[in-house]
Amino acid sequence: MKKRCVLASVLLVALNFNVVFAQAIIGGAINEPLTPNPGDPVRGRAIVASRQTGLCLLCHSGPFPEERFQGNLAPELSVSVARYTAPQLRARIVDASYFNPQTIMPSYYRTEHLNRVASKFAGQPILNAQEIEDVVSYLVSLNSISK
Repeated sequence: MKKRCVLASVLLVALNFNVVFAQAIIGGAINEPLTPNPGDPVRGRAIVASRQTGLCLLCHSGPFPEERFQGNLAPELSVSVARYTAPQLRARIVDASYFNPQTIMPSYYRTEHLNRVASKFAGQPILNAQEIEDVVSYLVSLNSISK
């Protein structure tokens, strides 16, 4: 029984290291997806367009003709994503402050060392790992549409 507990503890530690490692920004990118499941661009588009989930359109505009009001504080999405690879986009969504400490873009996946987070949301990411991968997949698809 004791060996099983030790083995379970070792596995949990190993899994936690993998999660932390997957989030490490190296060279401006997070090369490994955050989940084993590929992102779904259709779900990603819904997250980006949602004013309850992604909130992206508060600051960005994009190819969303059904959305009447779109932001103008940040670059238009199809223009800004054209410069980045999927790993670079993943890093920017996970923690935009890594690239610009003064950014107003939230860290969608990082949960530590944040400012002005309501106590009921403390320790929770804005988007989960699969949602991040879905958004990355959608944003990458914008590159193929614009070419």
